Amino acid sequence: MDLAENKFVGDKTMKYRHFAKTLAASFLIAVSSYAYSQSDFPQQPIRIVVAAPPGGGTDHMARVLGKAISSNTTWTVIVENKPGAGGTIGTDTVARAKPDGYTLSMAQTATMAINPELFRKLSYDAMKDFTAVATIANQPVVLVVRSNSPYQTVADLQAEHKSKRLTLATAGLGTVGQLVGKMFGHEVGSDFIEVPYRGSGPALQDVVGGTVDTMFATPPGALPLVQSGRLRALAVSSAKRLPLLPDVPTLEELGYDKFDYNEWKVLMAPVGTPPEIVERLNTEVQKALAQPSIIKQVLAAGDLPMTGSVQSAQQFVNEEFVRWRTIVRESGLSKSN
Repeated sequence: MDLAENKFVGDKTMKYRHFAKTLAASFLIAVSSYAYSQSDFPQQPIRIVVAAPPGGGTDHMARVLGKAISSNTTWTVIVENKPGAGGTIGTDTVARAKPDGYTLSMAQTATMAINPELFRKLSYDAMKDFTAVATIANQPVVLVVRSNSPYQTVADLQAEHKSKRLTLATAGLGTVGQLVGKMFGHEVGSDFIEVPYRGSGPALQDVVGGTVDTMFATPPGALPLVQSGRLRALAVSSAKRLPLLPDVPTLEELGYDKFDYNEWKVLMAPVGTPPEIVERLNTEVQKALAQPSIIKQVLAAGDLPMTGSVQSAQQFVNEEFVRWRTIVRESGLSKSN
């Protein structure tokens, strides 16, 4: 090898070494920046998307949680309502968001576990497009009749329903109340005549007025009417009694074996959100839900707080997805486009 050739090889080697050093430095900078971004999270407001209008139970829970987290930290947490299409619009917004922890979903039973089985075409995949951050709360639905109804107990209602089919108000297709009503109808031997409404408000008013015989209603809508004496609560759908209705039995207590159906709320993030950020969010949620003042607000809305790790939240969602898929199939509801 002559001198010129040796010089060429040497220069080439130096270039490779320089390239390797540059690449290594770039990698270290990237890793350092990534680590810094994790420890310095958040650097901008966090948005919790609610796939329902303002004023409902899910919206209330998102605002209570967001305010608590903001109070406990220097974070800014805002709630954004994106209702429509049975909750699919708001849910899809989060599914398509950048997985950086700044866009979250206050998901619920209908959007994450019922809609995937009820609708043929969804713009999101509930099990593939999201990762669970934390369980927040759950609540049963309450079986109610008007205050002057001849049905004093569930047994009275069941006996009457066996002789003639009673009417059942529902707040919409695929709601927990509708599905629980179907499951209860199966338990007593025949389905109710469903009377669908656009929301629980008008449905409950017709139960109060006697136009419809009964309804499985969520606590935020039913409790004020029960407490004012316009409705009578006969039972709740959870395995345990509702603290706000301590004298109202569960259906399981009344002999309906394993009758435990709840509407739950889980904070979800887009899939691909860094695990460190998910854990950080979970930590702040646990702190918020442990505050006595927050527990009081959760219970006042007819909810029961649900705490736990990221792993337990994901396991809960996975199990509920399978459970409600079975419930929808057993209910006889057909898929919609």
